Amino acid sequence: MVEKNFLVIGSGVAGLTFAVKMAEKHPDRNVIIVTKGDEDESNTKYAQGGIAVVLDMEEDSFQKHIQDTLIAGDGLCDREVVEMVVKEGPQRLKELIAWEANFDLNSEGDFDLGKEGGHSEYRVVHHKDVTGYEVERALLQRVHQLPNIELLSHHFAIDLITDHHLNSKNDNDISCYGAYVLNQKNGEILTIKADNTLLASGGIGRVYGHTTNPIIATGDGIAMAYRAKAKIKDMEFIQFHPTALYNPEGGSYFLISEAVRGFGAYLRNKSGYRFMPDYDDRAELASRDIVSQSIDNELKKSGDSHVFLDCTHLDMVAFKKHFPNIYDKCKEYHIDVEKDWIPVVPASHYLCGGIVVDKQGKTSISNLYACGECSKTGLHGANRLASNSLLEALVYAHNIFKALSVDSQESRQLSIPDWNDEGTSIPKEHILIQHNLKELQALMRDYVGIVRSNKRLHKAITRLDLIYNEVEEFYKESKITTTLCELRNMVNVAHLIISQSLEQKENRGGYFNSDNI
Repeated sequence: MVEKNFLVIGSGVAGLTFAVKMAEKHPDRNVIIVTKGDEDESNTKYAQGGIAVVLDMEEDSFQKHIQDTLIAGDGLCDREVVEMVVKEGPQRLKELIAWEANFDLNSEGDFDLGKEGGHSEYRVVHHKDVTGYEVERALLQRVHQLPNIELLSHHFAIDLITDHHLNSKNDNDISCYGAYVLNQKNGEILTIKADNTLLASGGIGRVYGHTTNPIIATGDGIAMAYRAKAKIKDMEFIQFHPTALYNPEGGSYFLISEAVRGFGAYLRNKSGYRFMPDYDDRAELASRDIVSQSIDNELKKSGDSHVFLDCTHLDMVAFKKHFPNIYDKCKEYHIDVEKDWIPVVPASHYLCGGIVVDKQGKTSISNLYACGECSKTGLHGANRLASNSLLEALVYAHNIFKALSVDSQESRQLSIPDWNDEGTSIPKEHILIQHNLKELQALMRDYVGIVRSNKRLHKAITRLDLIYNEVEEFYKESKITTTLCELRNMVNVAHLIISQSLEQKENRGGYFNSDNI
């Protein structure tokens, strides 16, 4: 058994920020980070746009940022949380800069602030079009400088250790004692005991298959928390990014940043008609839910598979400077941005709900915290404002660090059983996993997508039950593999999305049900 003060599950901005802060300020405490891919593989790495922070107090203000966030959240944000996150932004940015994260400057030496959909002012701090990659680089660099942090890549968290594993029958006061973790290289299952555990495991995009998220985004943290009986809420509010580079073969979709529309690009249908002014006065700069639903409507009317993003009228020298990664990726697909329109389609991008936490990141389970996309803080409400996600992760990682610096429990003397896989065998039929995965993803895209209906949601529940029973039976008789556990987690997440969609009787933000009109 491995014993640590703090277990962090996930190596994106949320988990790494907490780990760095705790290790820096408390050299006598130890932190272990487990992540199932390479150490830098996370949703953070692929965040293009930037971090929304109010810095120009002459043109901008905290109140404007707060109002923009509330409008995007469509009445379901927690105003106190929004105010807290927005006002803490500048200080959290300073810390990133102190950890040697670099952000673009203009000719006067000030931050080159960008503007994205839903924002009333220029306030997005960025590093070209690879902001998340730069933040991840800086944080990992700092992590490796701190001797009291251990980072285990290619280690998959299977389940949280709770009172259930200690044969306690009290469901009203559940505590977390760490997690069972699979070493993917040798198949060993570690028992990691921790005084406090932080879930910073990212999003759920792979549940839909067509997504801007990396292959690791399978909702593992939310599923583990759900099985441990943590409170989960607002799972119906899935944000579909309006402009993912269309990939006729499916799978991962490359993100064409919101900032490109902020830079002046137009959305057009196949005939060249610029349709967004028909749907919203803000046109291409409307919030993501409106742009995604508008594109979805255009595609349903035309029967086309995608629309286009037109950048041909833009200053191409400036475009290449701001979006070199996007320019090069389009070139790979034989799209000349100077002459060609970019084929785009909405794709699953961000979950606005998740594991319910308070302002200190505490979940409903003792000694279990959650941060980043897997958490539901109240900041996003029914729809996330662009570039508020990295900001939220930074603020909540700091708040959790503060709470645990004051309120850190002493190590508990507990006898935790090792993982028991007696009676299981190595699965021979991996095709069963792949078949169920494809069926699940098709089910979610077709029945639980941008526009939903009660009939489709009920059909989805019925079909999901069949997949669930097959997967659970396979899980009970098989030795643990990452792909099997990921599928199990995605089935749990799909259940939460569908059941909470049926409970939602209003169309708000990222949720639209045609029967609620």
